[in-house]
Parts: sequence; C-alpha cells; structure tokens
Amino acid sequence: MTFTPLGLDHVVLRVRDQARSRRFYEEVLGCTLDRVNEKLSLVQLRFGDHLIDLLPAGPGEPSGGLDHVCLSIRCEDLEDVARALAQKGVALEGGIVQRYGAYGNGPSLYLSDPDGYKIELKPRI
Repeated sequence: MTFTPLGLDHVVLRVRDQARSRRFYEEVLGCTLDRVNEKLSLVQLRFGDHLIDLLPAGPGEPSGGLDHVCLSIRCEDLEDVARALAQKGVALEGGIVQRYGAYGNGPSLYLSDPDGYKIELKPRI
C-alpha cells in the first residue's frame, strides 16, 4: 500500500437548515465553531480532533445526506497514491487540490467507492 491509514479527518453533511443544524451540533453535541467558508457556504464545526462540516443542500439536491467522508492518511507523495489507485482501476474525481481539514490546509484527492460514496484522502500535515 502507498499510504498508511490514520483515521477520520472530517465528514460533510448536506443539511436543509444550516442554522438549525449548527445549533444542534453546538448545543446538543458540544461542537465548537472552527471556521466558516463563505465561498462554499460551509460551516466547519470541531468535534474533538475531527470536523463535522455542514453544507446546505442546493435546489433539487437531497438533504439529510452524506456529501463525503475524509480519511486521514500518512504518505510520502500523494501523486504516487493517486497513480497506485488509478492502476487498481479506481476512478479519481479531479486532481490533487489544496483543502482545509481537521489537521490544517494541505493536499487531498477525491475518489468514489463501489456504491458511489465520495471519499476524500488527505495526508495529515
């Protein structure tokens, strides 16, 4: 394997009412606001070492669902990981892009599992 699994980085949930969901996660589950990405209308809440991101469902999109799960990995070179995945027949969605996660800014890539769930792989920095 070209990487070592480390754990969960974050999950992104599509929600009907972002303010209501934020109140629930803060007041009921004890999350704290980590940051807001106004460009994406994304609220990122800290839950221990990890993030729960709330993304409003757009018109015609299902709400109350999972947008994606981000898995934290250790690797020497994410490009090597992408090549190894492609050699195994895994379809990658776009290229490697800098994104913010529970452990800071850094490179990540998206792929889909056999059931179509979107997975982000992000090296821990």
